[in-house]
Amino acid sequence: MQTKTKSDRFIWIDIMVTLLTLELMDYFYYGVRAAVLGSVCAAASVAAEMICLRLMHRKFTADDLTSVSDALILSLMLPAVFDLKIAALACVFAVVAAKNIFGGRLNMIFSPAAAAYVFLYTSWKNQLLMFPEPHVRTGVFEKATNLVSSASHSFNITGKMDVTDFEILLGNVSGPAGAVSILLLAVAAVVLLFRRSISAGAFIGSVSATVLLALIVPASVTRAASVKYTLVTNMVLFASVYIVADRRIAPKRDYYAFFYGFFLAAFSYILVITTAKENAIVLVSLLFTPVALGFKNLEKHIELTQLAEQEAAADAEAAELTADGEEAAADE
Repeated sequence: MQTKTKSDRFIWIDIMVTLLTLELMDYFYYGVRAAVLGSVCAAASVAAEMICLRLMHRKFTADDLTSVSDALILSLMLPAVFDLKIAALACVFAVVAAKNIFGGRLNMIFSPAAAAYVFLYTSWKNQLLMFPEPHVRTGVFEKATNLVSSASHSFNITGKMDVTDFEILLGNVSGPAGAVSILLLAVAAVVLLFRRSISAGAFIGSVSATVLLALIVPASVTRAASVKYTLVTNMVLFASVYIVADRRIAPKRDYYAFFYGFFLAAFSYILVITTAKENAIVLVSLLFTPVALGFKNLEKHIELTQLAEQEAAADAEAAELTADGEEAAADE
């Protein structure tokens, strides 16, 4: 148990390092307001976690700081100028309703950040999907003006993006700063895969389905453009790393995790090209909760079956050794 706890902490540290890097990029493009948004989300999540654990007569430990990473994931999916009070409310919802009501840290059934995003999507959709232009800085207490739709919205409607590949790589496009910084996300994905801090099966399955369907049913004028723009819009890469491939949610075995990620991303792509719904992969991740739970139950059944077979084999071997001993004693 001690080894597992240490492993979980190392995973959390890896995730936090990559998230803080994305937060720095958020600050670079949008100023102190973006940093304050992340800080408010983190503080609200920790406070809600402490209160929940207190009410359940549990002790707050270092392992419960995972709520900070969930809060930063959510903040990076929001506009940098999003209302701070509503963001804090969403974080409280994530901790209380999406996490602790279902058993807390040790019994996660879906991503708290994804649940909070859907909560905001159903209640504050207009505010959630309007963004400042890159390099437009808003004061902490100023009201944002001249907001625009995201680059994802433009791609979903027209099938193209009026920005260069270099701007896409650096994240110099309108949208959630954490989700449009493609170069940083690609580096984060490689690091987290190498460190085994995210589910390789779920991540590869998600990306594979997106690429395959973008080739088969292009969403743009050419297949190459379809693949490129589909991967960099609608938070596909961000969600594949931090939500779909979350080890707390995805099936443990890479074989099952691959199909979980594959079908989740495939359904998301179909939803995008048929309804032009932005960031469908985050919404669909909640709908696929029964799929993840089904795979986990199957894995548990397989593990129990294997354990029973091992115990039966050990009992048979022990019985054989006992019989051999008795036979040897009888011969003497």
